[in-house]
Amino acid sequence: MIPVWVAVNAVMVLSMPGTLESMYATPAERADLVRQMETNASLRALIGPVFGESLGALTAWRVGLYAGLLAAVMSLLIVVRHTRDEEESGRHELVASGTVGRRASLTAALLAAALANGVLALIVTAGLSGQGAGGAFALGFGIAGTGMLFATAAAIVAQLTESARLARGLTAAVLGAAFVLRAAGDSASTDGSSVLTWLSPLGWLENLRPFAGERWWVAALIAGAVAVQGAVAYELTGRRDVGMSFLPTRPGPPVGRLATAGALAWRLQRGTVLGWSIGFFLAGAVYGGLTEGAADLLGDNENAREIIERMGGHSGVTDAFLAAMIGMLGLVAALYVVASVLRLHGEETSGRAEPVLAGAVGRLRWAAGHLTVAFAGSALIMLVAALGFAAGYGKDLGPILAACLVQLPAIWVVGALTVLLHGLAPGLAPAAWGVAGAVLLIGWVGPALDAPRIVLDLSPFAHLPRLPGGAMSWPPVLILLALAATLTATGLAGLRRRDVVSG
Repeated sequence: MIPVWVAVNAVMVLSMPGTLESMYATPAERADLVRQMETNASLRALIGPVFGESLGALTAWRVGLYAGLLAAVMSLLIVVRHTRDEEESGRHELVASGTVGRRASLTAALLAAALANGVLALIVTAGLSGQGAGGAFALGFGIAGTGMLFATAAAIVAQLTESARLARGLTAAVLGAAFVLRAAGDSASTDGSSVLTWLSPLGWLENLRPFAGERWWVAALIAGAVAVQGAVAYELTGRRDVGMSFLPTRPGPPVGRLATAGALAWRLQRGTVLGWSIGFFLAGAVYGGLTEGAADLLGDNENAREIIERMGGHSGVTDAFLAAMIGMLGLVAALYVVASVLRLHGEETSGRAEPVLAGAVGRLRWAAGHLTVAFAGSALIMLVAALGFAAGYGKDLGPILAACLVQLPAIWVVGALTVLLHGLAPGLAPAAWGVAGAVLLIGWVGPALDAPRIVLDLSPFAHLPRLPGGAMSWPPVLILLALAATLTATGLAGLRRRDVVSG
């Protein structure tokens, strides 16, 4: 899946200069945008401060932070997958029984992460070199450096915990804390100079200032931090036994509480659901706080208004902006449902499903527990997002709630396609990440590039009613629900008939 992560991130970055040029065609419009950013603390918290008026500087401002976030997520998943996951499955012990050093698996994982981030940096540098070679290199290095910071952080966490799931969760929590620190710091200052911003690795990325008088000493700071964290990870991995960890595993309760397959699925995924719910509430509150000033932010820029209307409808700037932001969270929720459904695949390939299925639990009951968490969990996080929007916007909850819940049929179609792949072709199940990435790319970049309708219609989200403000249309909603049910049923039928995969 590394090529998919790299491609999605690169396309997001490289498409931005053209989008910004169409939205802010003149130096006067770009200067006005910079002035508005200096007075809009909420938008600075969301995206970061802007340090220049050139297309390159605006590109680094608009997508640099989120490209760094994607690189960080990609990197932590790579490292945990090829270290702690390998130990849990027993494959690492098999490989290590040969003439392989104790640190070989960690070296391979970090090299894989470095290769992925290096290719991403090269693509970004080459693609943006027309905006300025120094700035393009700085942005590419900053994005890749952020990825490697969290790759080495994941390498340390993987030594501290026995569970790959916990290692991913803790590293993701560190990433979330870094985002919150940066957001708090940027909302308090217009130039990224806050102490809170400097406490966050994501703040280092923006303070590298690509295309705006690059600070190369910040690049050295990033490289030094990567080297130090890598050294700590290597030291730790040489001091522990295979399969063990430095933090002891907490024993379970003395009385069992996992009486059903659904209870087991909830126990395995409840931390993930909680994390996503908190993130969606905070995102909704931030976006809701920006909605009231959407008209002022767009000003008289007709190109920017057209893009927002293509994303959110033609029912007025405020409603269109609100619909567009809710639609963006719907696209992100599709990533949650894919991850949750693929927990079935992980349980099966790791061998943990076989002992469960060897008892009185049928395959459909076992799968239903995980799918209930996946589909009901997506409904929960969209409901929590609606509460966040209402809290930030300060208006009636009803229309916002309807707009959030109407995203569910499209989210469930993506989840149902994941069920189909797992049921019929388990070896191709991880390709669902590529589907989710393509849907996210179409929904995020397509309207900005004014992509042809035939391309936009490939995404199930393109067929949803544009709420709030637009008219509710039930036929496409019902069709998407029927499609999701059909794909899910077909996938479960395939799961029931095929052999259980192990390893």
